[in-house]
Amino acid sequence: MKHRPRKRFAQHFLTSPEIVEQIVSAIAPREGEIIVEIGPGQAAITAPLAALATKLHAIEFDRDLAAALTAQYADQAQVTIHEADALKFDYSTLGEKLRIVGNLPYNISTPLLFHLLEYKNCIVDAHFMLQKEVVERMGAAPGNKNFGRLTVMLGCQMEVVPLFDVPPGAFSPPPRVMSSVVRMRPLPAPGFVVVDTELLATIVRAAFSRRRKTLRNALMGVVDVSHIEAADLDPGDRPEQIPIAGWGGK
Repeated sequence: MKHRPRKRFAQHFLTSPEIVEQIVSAIAPREGEIIVEIGPGQAAITAPLAALATKLHAIEFDRDLAAALTAQYADQAQVTIHEADALKFDYSTLGEKLRIVGNLPYNISTPLLFHLLEYKNCIVDAHFMLQKEVVERMGAAPGNKNFGRLTVMLGCQMEVVPLFDVPPGAFSPPPRVMSSVVRMRPLPAPGFVVVDTELLATIVRAAFSRRRKTLRNALMGVVDVSHIEAADLDPGDRPEQIPIAGWGGK
């Protein structure tokens, strides 16, 4: 498949057979599973997944790539190509036990991760290639400079496990940054109790927009100090010092 990478779509196509093998090995598809690939591009991962998956849905935003993929897999009934925006896609229409995988465009990775949280009840796990910096933020520990809004929103709902790094030379064209592959799984019950996800998002956004301030000051006008204390938190701590349990509750 010949296709000139488009900068506006942040396209960096995986070309390393060794990395493809590592990713597919990490996913370890099994018979009877539904695989959903976001951003199949030139089908580097699609091809081996299609050979192993009982059902493979590939979501591609670039209409030229979608057309080429549709033609390429026209005779493989187990593969369905969706020309669609992954940021707006309704993943619940594909099944109840989905395994998500993708080499995500770096310019939409964070909003896409937040979008997928809406469908965590129908996701078994997810394996993503992301900018290494983003993966470091996803799994950061409290007190670390990378601990922030992304860490909390994911950590309250998902288990995050960084797997391995991928150098720029594994792509065409090579990005200017190191990449990493990460695995996410919905937290098992009881996990963290998030009664109101939208409220949590509002609080976390407010807190980390002023992350150098104390909770008392960062959340002024959003959460009363008495509520912070009722959650057994110190209003004098900074947002990055609060562990995941402090945001979500047990």
